[in-house]
Amino acid sequence: MANDRRSAPAVRVLVVEDFAPFRQFVCSMLGRRPGFQIVGEVSNGLEAVRIAEALIPDIILLDLGLPTLNGMKAAQQIRALSPQSRIIFVTQEADPDIAQEALNAGAAGYVVKTTAATDLPAALDAVLHSRQFVSGGLAAYDFSAHAEIVSSD
Repeated sequence: MANDRRSAPAVRVLVVEDFAPFRQFVCSMLGRRPGFQIVGEVSNGLEAVRIAEALIPDIILLDLGLPTLNGMKAAQQIRALSPQSRIIFVTQEADPDIAQEALNAGAAGYVVKTTAATDLPAALDAVLHSRQFVSGGLAAYDFSAHAEIVSSD
């Protein structure tokens, strides 16, 4: 069978979110997408770093506002310990300067939670095609330093 999904390895995802209902929403969304496997769910930055180093996931969905270690600092440590993992921030922060800081820190994507239902699937697709993604509400900001950024607008 030419389109047999079993022939391609699943995209391994670590979900890092301290608000349990939103974490469940993200995991449910990923569960409906073929080819994705959730390898871990954690609720704080230190645990995210530990699990990322141990599991080396393909993609890490990472909140900014996390207990014990904020998402930006966790991302810096993850980049050093698991450089092949691609980080997509999924956050309530819609500030373009924070998004720029996240991209400068090596994030592959930046999704604002209020538009996650539509933007997260688009971000996953963009990142899997080696492009960066920024939520559409931030599209007016000049992210020109980052070539081929995809926006939901």
